[in-house]
Amino acid sequence: MIWERGGARFVDNRYSRAHTWHFDGGARVSASASPHHVRTPFSDPAGVDPEEAYVAALSSCHMLWFLSLAATQGFVVDTYRDEAIAVLERDEHGREAITRALLRPRIRFSGDRAPAAGEISALHDEAHRRCFIANSVRTLLTVGPPPDD
Repeated sequence: MIWERGGARFVDNRYSRAHTWHFDGGARVSASASPHHVRTPFSDPAGVDPEEAYVAALSSCHMLWFLSLAATQGFVVDTYRDEAIAVLERDEHGREAITRALLRPRIRFSGDRAPAAGEISALHDEAHRRCFIANSVRTLLTVGPPPDD
């Protein structure tokens, strides 16, 4: 991650929160504080904020395990889309925290053998159990129905 002050005074708290995440393999992502918490121009609405990234990491980890488990069981997944949401609220200590996240995957299968609802639920349960991101946090993570179109 790289952040640079530029010409901002800094001590008056009027500096840009925009920064860049650098990942192994060369990916670069523009990041910033959320404009819901830090007004523009001190935040960059085009940047990914840490809260969004956190929910995306939970969703991605769950999806990757789900895909692996589905493939192992012979189910062919054509698409997996998730419009995950999270709740930022005060925790039991009065601190702001993402206390709950809801994954809302919409999955399309093909092939000779489509999973029944109970099998899909079992795949989600096992994916949740194996996801090391979900295993590392206090956020209550659930899987619910996909949002309406």
